[in-house]
Amino acid sequence: MDSKEATCCKHKDCSEKERKDLINRLSRIEGQIRGIKGMVEKDAYCTDVLVQVSAVTAALNSFNKALLANHIKTCVMDDIKAGKEETVDELVETLQKLMK
Repeated sequence: MDSKEATCCKHKDCSEKERKDLINRLSRIEGQIRGIKGMVEKDAYCTDVLVQVSAVTAALNSFNKALLANHIKTCVMDDIKAGKEETVDELVETLQKLMK
């Protein structure tokens, strides 16, 4: 895949802004994970590590919400307009996995 071609779905290209936003979010999360690793390596107080893990969990949830919203607004809407109603079943299955 060309570096300029980032897809959020099987068939839909994300805009450059959307792609950069998602990558920036992931980069921040990656930095947070490295910070937690450093805390564990330095034998930081467990409660402090747990608080940072909670922050990463919240950041990942926020990433999921942004990606899901974009997916619904683009891929799902386009498929429904094209008569591909099986996409709704796929969305329901995805939401069920996310809500475990």
